[in-house]
Amino acid sequence: MANGNLFDAAARCLACSDPREKFALTRAAASALADGRLCTDGASPPEPIGPPGRPERPRLVAPRQLAQRGLGTPEGRAALVHAVAHIEFNAINLAWDAVYRFRDMPGDYYRDWVRVADDEARHFSMLSTRLAELGHAYGDFDAHDGLWDMATRTADSCLARMALVPRVLEARGLDVTPGMIERLRGAGDESTVAILDVILSEEVAHVAAGSRWFEWCCARAGCDPEATFRDLIEAHMRGGLRGPFNVDARLRAGFTPGELDRLAELAA
Repeated sequence: MANGNLFDAAARCLACSDPREKFALTRAAASALADGRLCTDGASPPEPIGPPGRPERPRLVAPRQLAQRGLGTPEGRAALVHAVAHIEFNAINLAWDAVYRFRDMPGDYYRDWVRVADDEARHFSMLSTRLAELGHAYGDFDAHDGLWDMATRTADSCLARMALVPRVLEARGLDVTPGMIERLRGAGDESTVAILDVILSEEVAHVAAGSRWFEWCCARAGCDPEATFRDLIEAHMRGGLRGPFNVDARLRAGFTPGELDRLAELAA
């Protein structure tokens, strides 16, 4: 990628609907930023948030409409891999939108979220390869769109975005992935387990980036992080939290004991 503007590169990655091309654009943009070939000056203002680029399939349905499949068959394991792949595909778009939408942040903020986008693209590629090994492809199963819905609701506030996307929705992966790994190991699917082990390890750092920039935004706004996080959770997620929580992983990802206590109260 030639010298250019980071926000323009983010817009191209967001708009791209072909998963393979989105992967390639993301890797190229991450490399260009690391090499100093992308700047944050002179870009046009962000457009109002709309649907990101994505393929025609999978069909998006309400979460309650998703079929429940056991892991005792290759089809059931493929459905689980597909669900995680869909989360990772959304996470690519979420990371790029965090770069594209919020223009008044320090350089380290953009470097963090471009790295996250690059990691998520790699995760999606690993899961797509595993899907192919199981005889399927991304788009073969239905999926839901809850992650992007929250991106739309937090489009006007980086503080709210950092609180509610990485620290709530994406942090849910820290809670549920160990159980998925255990179930897949019980089903003898060590190939998928190896991928989820990588994803779980790296997602701690992604959630930690959300924690770091949430605290930065709170400091800029002059508000208390714990109280602000509690207020945002109660405003946007009341009745939508589920435990139990992976306390060790969440502490490593920047949650405070007070925040975890409040999450446990709300989930109960």
